Amino acid sequence: MFWINVKRVIKGGWTNFKRNGLVSSAAVLVTTITLATVMGLFMFRAVLTNAITTLEHKVDIAVFFSVTAPEDQILQLKSILEQLPEVGSVEYLSADDEVLAFRTRHQDDYLTIQALDELGDNPFGGSIRIQAKDSSQYEAIKEVLEGDTQVAREYAPIIERTNYTQNKAVIDRLSHLVDMTRKYGFGSILLLSIVSMIVMYTTIRLTIYMSREEISVMRLVGASDRFVRAPFIVEGMLYGIFAWVVTTLIFLIGTYIVGSHLEGILGFNLFSYMTSHLFFLSGSVLLIGLFLGTISSMIAIRRYLKG
Repeated sequence: MFWINVKRVIKGGWTNFKRNGLVSSAAVLVTTITLATVMGLFMFRAVLTNAITTLEHKVDIAVFFSVTAPEDQILQLKSILEQLPEVGSVEYLSADDEVLAFRTRHQDDYLTIQALDELGDNPFGGSIRIQAKDSSQYEAIKEVLEGDTQVAREYAPIIERTNYTQNKAVIDRLSHLVDMTRKYGFGSILLLSIVSMIVMYTTIRLTIYMSREEISVMRLVGASDRFVRAPFIVEGMLYGIFAWVVTTLIFLIGTYIVGSHLEGILGFNLFSYMTSHLFFLSGSVLLIGLFLGTISSMIAIRRYLKG
């Protein structure tokens, strides 16, 4: 008997869904826009997070020394830094290594190479690249080099500049963008969710009005309030389910088309990310769609049952 009632409820919900036709399609469309926004924010956040992770792996503290800096002093500083618990590795590049790297970077720029040759002497000093064990530890290393420490005071005369501040600014801006996306993305989702619920609420109220005679008959034969309201809850859930299917298909097809083309720019394939995280992404969107449909239905039928 239980399964018979379940089948009747599902059939009733499906009948209500089909009965509204164009209005149901509008409800699905608005809900799809909401769920697509949710999915889009998930993907956009993944892109930003990947960019931050890539930068953090590439970022380092580069310390550039003056041309007159003695190599033995540079190596002494390198040895000191290697002993710090925050430091993962320290790479030393001699003045000759620096000029060779410069020539490689500008090998297609004839005027720059010619100007370098005319100088005669090597205009570059040596440098060291410091990789921290964790990105959060760069500030501590920077403090050792530039703060009020014995190392900073002793080696300041031979240090020309460091570049960590520039790298850190890029990471900070990306992190800020992630926070802003989370903040304003949530606001956009909330606004679209309200619009979706209003449309579904209106649609289900229309269904209730069109089904008023059937509902009266059901009450006359002793149907419980739960049995009367169940088909309308199913109808609301169907809006969420159809919107979920459309959204998932749009993003699967879309990421499949553009994934390989954007891989060189983004650093990862969007389609591969979508398929590998499909359970989480699609599942989250489905739950949101079901939630919106169920809540809209419950709000709509609550007023009717009280009447």
